[in-house]
Order: sequence, then C-alpha cells, then structure tokens
Amino acid sequence: MPLLMLDLDNTLVDRDAAFRDATAEFLTEHALPESDIEWLMSIDASGYTPRQAVAQAMTDRYGASLPESAIRILLDHGAADRIVLPEPTRDALADAIADGWSCTIVTNGRTVQQEAKIRNTGLDKFVHGWAISEEVGHKKPGPEIFKAAASAVGASLQGAWVIGDSPQADIAGANGLDVRSVWVSGGRPWTEVAYRPTHVANDAASAIRYVIGIPTRG
Repeated sequence: MPLLMLDLDNTLVDRDAAFRDATAEFLTEHALPESDIEWLMSIDASGYTPRQAVAQAMTDRYGASLPESAIRILLDHGAADRIVLPEPTRDALADAIADGWSCTIVTNGRTVQQEAKIRNTGLDKFVHGWAISEEVGHKKPGPEIFKAAASAVGASLQGAWVIGDSPQADIAGANGLDVRSVWVSGGRPWTEVAYRPTHVANDAASAIRYVIGIPTRG
C-alpha cells in the first residue's frame, strides 16, 4: 500500500485552538489577567517550546500565587482534552484508507500526551499507526522518525507523501527523504528558499484529497 505520513498538531487537529480554549479557562479559574492569553500562546509557540521552559516562564510570571499542580494540569491535559477531529479531515482519511493508502501519524512530542490526543479524537480508529518522537528517540525533521513510522505499518518510503503544517519539521523532513509533500498553510505564505513542498493546501482535508487523487510512483 502507498504510504501517507501525517503530522498531528495543527495539521490533523487544531492544537492551537484547543490550547487557547484551555488557557482562557485557566486564566479565569485562577483570577489571572485575561490579556495574558496572548503571552501564554506566544510562550507556548504552538507546542514547540519545551514543556519545562513554559512551566518555568509561568512560575516566574505568577510566582507563589499559582500552584505548580495547576501549571502541570494545563500543560499536560489542556490541549489534549479539548482537541477534536474535524469532520472533513475524518472523511478524507476514511477515503484515503478506502483507496488503499496506509496512513500513519508522525509527530514530535511526549508519548503520553500525543497518544491521548490520538485516542481522544478517535484518530486511532482511522490511522494504521503512529510514531512519536519521545518514543522513537528522534525528532522531525530527522529521517529516523519517518523511517520508524513507515516500519511501524510495514510500508515503504517509495512513493510516500508527507503532509504537515511546519516548513521546518514536516516539509524539510520530506525533502531530506526525497519524498513528496503537501504543506498545510492555513493561509500563510511560503517563505523558505532552500526547499519547497510539492503542493500547498489550506487544510488537512484538502491536502489528503490532493494526494489520493494522484497516482503513486513506483
């Protein structure tokens, strides 16, 4: 089966929207300024800032007025408990599988948290497997995690595609493997000059449908 490797956060699911909702509730619950939501979103950097660094920044800002357990709950469960799988994305995945594609998630992050997102959204019922950087021991854009994802579902990288929202993690990773890619832009312009995606789509559903509409190489 041809292989489709998909990023999780802000590709298959809107991780930033879920974290924003969790953050807004957190600020209200602890009587903290509502305006701090933008600061927290900036510090979090779409999940790319290490958890320990975000926790330390919050401790430095709020001091003893905020229990350490409250920070831990926000960072460990805030986004994971609120993420949903959009219906168009779910339908596109179902069509890809029906069309004979092997679908696997390739994501950076902690195993417990990322698996919680996959299971909470029901993605575990649509994909054939996943590779998470903490478990694999390698992060995107390194080739090792993509190879681990392919191996986990018994698929070849020949004719494979990568779909993701990060130029540096997803598209650079695909470029390093010499496989085709779709960048999920969310309306952003492409700015990298050293490499480019094979195609640009506004959202994951459009990206998946683009891929499965093209005959695979090999």
